[in-house]
Amino acid sequence: MSAASNLPSEDQFLCSICLDVFTDPVTTPCGHNYCKKCITRHWSNTDHYFCPMCKRVFQTKLVLHVNTFISEMVAQFRHETQQKFSSSSSKQQAAKPAEVLCDVCTGTKLKALKSCLVCLTSYCQTHLEPHLTASRLKRHQLMEPVENLEGRICMKHDKHLELFCKTDQTCVCVLCSISNHKNHEFVPLRVESEGKKAELRKTEAEIQQMIQKRRLKIEEIKESVKMSKDAADREIAEGVQVFTALMESAERGL
Repeated sequence: MSAASNLPSEDQFLCSICLDVFTDPVTTPCGHNYCKKCITRHWSNTDHYFCPMCKRVFQTKLVLHVNTFISEMVAQFRHETQQKFSSSSSKQQAAKPAEVLCDVCTGTKLKALKSCLVCLTSYCQTHLEPHLTASRLKRHQLMEPVENLEGRICMKHDKHLELFCKTDQTCVCVLCSISNHKNHEFVPLRVESEGKKAELRKTEAEIQQMIQKRRLKIEEIKESVKMSKDAADREIAEGVQVFTALMESAERGL
């Protein structure tokens, strides 16, 4: 269950200019809310003062004061969200050596639940929560946690490596496919990855079969050697018996 499922939606406390939770929220005469710094900066670059949301024009630059009620609501929202996240974090276990670590955790690193290809960051359950609740972060591309996220970004175009160029056998971004890899053969990187994994599983199965055959062959050789040794021991024993019988016969004849 979402850690913030019982809290007001974060969208209710987002400034439409910076798309982040309000800081010192102020309200315009038309009833829309913004961070004080955001709306002040917005009006500093124009001679026409209007609401960015409804476009209502104001004759003069307004002197805006912090909306105490909304400010207290935002403070409560931050506090309750932090409490929910802290409670959720305490129930999680520290990551094991082979697991991808959360890049945001301080102190004991928790197991990463997802990696974000936009933020190039891996998140545990607690720190992933904003990506699941905030509308501006829901558009980010999440994937199973992996290390070296920078290696999944095209160094030339700063885009995600989404395609695999079968012609050059390399990972490329969409812009690469229409520039220096133009007219090459491509498949989605996910498809190529699944194909490679299938090949590795097949190869591993074949190797295991070879190992099993070798073990059986070794057992056969060991058994053959044992049988040969037993046969040789029997021949030696029979030879000793014959020799002993001959010696006894010769002694009786003397």
